[in-house]
Amino acid sequence: MNKPSLSGSHLLSSTLFRLDHFSLCLFSIARLVSGLDSSLADQKETMEELPDHLVWDIFKNLHKTNDRNSLSLSCKRFYSLDNEQRQSLRIGCGLVPAPDALLSLCKRFPNLSKVEIVYSGWMSKLGKQLDDQGLLLLSTNCHSLSDLTLSYCTFITDVGIRHLSSCTKLSSLKLNFAPRITGCGVLSVAVGCKKLKILHLIRCVNVASVEWLEYFGKLEVLEELCIKNCRGVGEGDLVKLGTSWRKLRVLKFEVDANYRNMKDYDQLAAERWRKQLVLCDNLVELSLVNCVIAPGRGLACVLRKCKSLEKLHLDMCIGVSDSDIIALVQEAKQLRSISLRVPSDFTLPLLNNATMRLTDESLSAIAQHCSKLESFKVSFSDGEFPSLLSFTLQGIITLIKKCPIRELSLDHVCSFNDVGMEALCSAQNLEILELVHCQEVSDEGLVLVSQFPSLTVLKLSKCLGVTDDGLIPLAKTHRLELLVVEDCPQVSRKGVNGAATSVSFRQDLSWMY
Repeated sequence: MNKPSLSGSHLLSSTLFRLDHFSLCLFSIARLVSGLDSSLADQKETMEELPDHLVWDIFKNLHKTNDRNSLSLSCKRFYSLDNEQRQSLRIGCGLVPAPDALLSLCKRFPNLSKVEIVYSGWMSKLGKQLDDQGLLLLSTNCHSLSDLTLSYCTFITDVGIRHLSSCTKLSSLKLNFAPRITGCGVLSVAVGCKKLKILHLIRCVNVASVEWLEYFGKLEVLEELCIKNCRGVGEGDLVKLGTSWRKLRVLKFEVDANYRNMKDYDQLAAERWRKQLVLCDNLVELSLVNCVIAPGRGLACVLRKCKSLEKLHLDMCIGVSDSDIIALVQEAKQLRSISLRVPSDFTLPLLNNATMRLTDESLSAIAQHCSKLESFKVSFSDGEFPSLLSFTLQGIITLIKKCPIRELSLDHVCSFNDVGMEALCSAQNLEILELVHCQEVSDEGLVLVSQFPSLTVLKLSKCLGVTDDGLIPLAKTHRLELLVVEDCPQVSRKGVNGAATSVSFRQDLSWMY
């Protein structure tokens, strides 16, 4: 077959092959454009005659920037329409010189609503980063801007962030590692952008003042708030959201573990938690990492009032007790996903309170009240000091039997053994099973996997008790779609061959030494 005469046309042909809904139609177009069925003049005439709705549908189904660029290069009409229709843009280190290049892009794509600027991996030899002047150009020339993400933009300060206050349509702002931005800059955005519904602050280490939280509390517009490793913002500060709690749908809060114990707990904030009625009726997703859950105050109040919660993630949250989980599940009847990373018994004695741990009482309450639970993940933080007094095998089995679990992940759960694997044979809904550091599971339990009714994905990591022999039945049944085996010393690459439609194998035994 002769090669296409136009490289841009050839790119278009390869791009159009990926689309599902328009595959037949686009295949014909691709052949015309690539010169396989007609002359160059006929190709241009055909593309000019394509109805607008078909062209828009083509662009709508091209999600990758490279694909859209390939299509644009094949025809002037496509190029012009792409400029008008393009709504999102992702730029970074290749933006040189940054201000001029950004201005050119804003003029080329007048209807941009989503812009992502990422300087991950940036070095000085790659040219100067986008700075405050660049944000001024963006705010004045991108009139439809509603979604902005700034990652590793280390040259941007509060001055640049203030320019965004003129973006009246801005509804989503995500800042990832912006070390020069302070609470004053965030406050200016809160004041100017009245429609801001989504705010992410990740590793913004100089955001210390929290007046912006109080301002957002008065606006009652925030629906998604993500604060991670902002050293100046603590658990007690979240009470300043006030009545905005009733609007929040997603809250992700992570404390820098290295600074968790260095900030004194705000006693005034604690009093506000007790006096203020915190309503979280619309909260659908809650993720807390490295937080201190104090009885009767702070985030403990939130856990007890999430009626609409569907997804819960608690990672190394010291102080979470059975009473917190029981109160939560009694209210949250819609819970579909629970992920717990629990401090080990080595950590808990530091609290001098034996009641601040999770036991089978929590699992029993979850089994009783969470009739829609599909995903359950539990991990203990330290294998050298396992949590012997936490979840037992019977507690886990009770949960599995009463909830329609589709995904089960157990990490460092020393109580789970071959008896537990036998219990999973009756788990009708279980599709994904992940076992990490489950040293009590042997080949005797692994061979039972072939009897699990609905299992399609099995992941094994750092399990000492399993060998190639335990995988033999899987190769005979051909039921697994995916098998992942990582760092299991007694399993070889040969042993995983044929055990699933797709197999991933890795062995790094450095963790054993």
